Amino acid sequence: MTQKREKFRELAEGRTTKALDAIARIGNLSNRQVYEYEDVEVKKIMRALRDAVAEVEARFEAPRTRKSGFKL
Repeated sequence: MTQKREKFRELAEGRTTKALDAIARIGNLSNRQVYEYEDVEVKKIMRALRDAVAEVEARFEAPRTRKSGFKL
């Protein structure tokens, strides 16, 4: 494996694990015996998570284009 590929895998695994752990901790907030919240607040959290995932997907799908400078 190339050095860039190894670095990608190392960082991707670590960052994905941390993200999944953070999402699980957000899920822990659903315990109504411990926390009080409104449905609108939950919807905002879910929207923020979906938007963040969509942004990441778009970054992986979009071809990298470089600005080619000014043209008329």
